[in-house]
Amino acid sequence: MSKIVNIVTLGCSKNKVDSEFLGAKLFELGYKVEHDSDHNSDIVIVNTCGFIGDAKEESVETILSFAQLRKRKKLSKLVVMGCLSQRYKKDLEDEIHEVDAFFGVNDLDKITSLFESEAVPGEGVLCNSTRILSTLNHYAYLKISEGCDRSCSFCAIPLIRGKHVSQTIESLVKEAGMLAAMGVKELVLIAQELTYYGLDVYGKRTISQLIEKLSEIEGIEWIRIQYAYPHGFPDDLLDVMASNPKVCNYIDLPLQHISSRILASMKRNVDKQQTLDLVKKIRERIPGVAFRTTFIVGYPGETEEEFKELFDFVKEARFDRMGVFAYSPEEGTSAFELEDTIDDDVKVQRVELLMELQQGISLEINLNRIGSVEKVLIDKLEGDYFIGRTAYDSPEVDNEVLILAQQKLQIGSFYQVEIIDADHFDLYGKVIQS
Repeated sequence: MSKIVNIVTLGCSKNKVDSEFLGAKLFELGYKVEHDSDHNSDIVIVNTCGFIGDAKEESVETILSFAQLRKRKKLSKLVVMGCLSQRYKKDLEDEIHEVDAFFGVNDLDKITSLFESEAVPGEGVLCNSTRILSTLNHYAYLKISEGCDRSCSFCAIPLIRGKHVSQTIESLVKEAGMLAAMGVKELVLIAQELTYYGLDVYGKRTISQLIEKLSEIEGIEWIRIQYAYPHGFPDDLLDVMASNPKVCNYIDLPLQHISSRILASMKRNVDKQQTLDLVKKIRERIPGVAFRTTFIVGYPGETEEEFKELFDFVKEARFDRMGVFAYSPEEGTSAFELEDTIDDDVKVQRVELLMELQQGISLEINLNRIGSVEKVLIDKLEGDYFIGRTAYDSPEVDNEVLILAQQKLQIGSFYQVEIIDADHFDLYGKVIQS
C-alpha cells in the first residue's frame, strides 16, 4: 500500500513549482502525493520560505508544529527543504532534532534518493507531466528561470538561489505542452527576474520570443506575466502584450520605492524619473493594462518626507493592485550593514497608511467596472457563489468575480460575465453567455 506524502509549501509561487516537480518524482516511486493536505499522512515535507522576517517565522512555526507530531510518532518521516533550510541548515539541525533531514533549494534529486529505499515497486506510474500540480487543474505557474544576477540591497534571494539560470525555450515549450495536455488553460510566467530571461543562454533578452512560442500551444488561452523588473525592461515585451490576444493585459512590476535616494541605496538601477517614465510608457502602449506593484517601507533612513513622496506617488499613479512590505534586515545583504533606524511601529503604520490608500483606489477602480462585460475563468464553487477571475486578476493574489450559483457553471471554463456590483477587492457578476 502506498505511503502518503504531504508536501506543505510556504512562500512564493516559485516554491510551488519546486514542490510540484518533487511530487512527480515521489509519485513515480510509488508514493501517494498530496499538497497542503488536512488529511493524515505518513510523511510530511515542508518547503520553506526564507525571504523576509515574517516568512521565516511562519516557516519555523510550521516546522515546529510538525516536529511535535513526529515526536509523538504521528509521522514516520519529517523532511524540511527550501529557502530557509538553504540559509540556516546548521542552525535548524542544532535546534529541531525531530526533523529527519534538511535540504536546500536545489536538492530535489537528493530528496528523491532519501525516499527510494521505501518505494513501493509497481505502485507508481509514469506521470504525463513532470509535475503534480498544487494549483487548480486549469492554471499553472511556469518557472522560466532560477536565481538572480541583481544585487538589490535588501534581497537575500541571490544568496539562497544563486545566479540567474534560464531554461531553454524548447524545454519550456515542452513543459507547457504537457501542462496543456493536463487541462491547463492559463500559464503564469514566473522567475526571480522575468525580464532578464535569455541573457545567459541566448545573449539577449528573449522573453518576447518565449511568449510567442508558448502562445502557439493548443489549449493555452491566457499567458500572464509576473515578477518583471524595471531596469532594462524590454520594449518588445510591450509589443507582444499589446498584439498577442493570449497575453493578459496584466503586469506585475515591483517598483519598491519612488525616492531616488532610496532607490539608489536599494541598488535598483533606476531613479524616480525613470520609474515615472516606465509606468507612463507601459500604460500608453497597453491601454487598460492592470498594473500590480509592491513597495517596501521603513527601509533604513527612510524619512517622513520620503515616505510622503511614496504616498503621493501611489495616490497619483493609482495602481490596480499593490502590496506593501515592512523592511526587515537580512543577513548577508548590503542593506544589513545599514542602521535599521525605523521603529517597527512606524513601519507598521506606514504599511497601514499605504494599504488604506490603496483600498480606496481599488474600490474606485472596481466601481468603474460595473456594467462592463468581462471574460471570466471559473476557479471554484464556494458556498452560494462560483468564484472566477478576469484577465486582469492573477490567481491567489488579486480580485475575484463572484457569480451566484443560479445555474451550473463548469470549473475551468470561460464565460462572458457582466459586472453588476463591486467592493474593495471583489467584483460581482452574472453570466450573459455560456
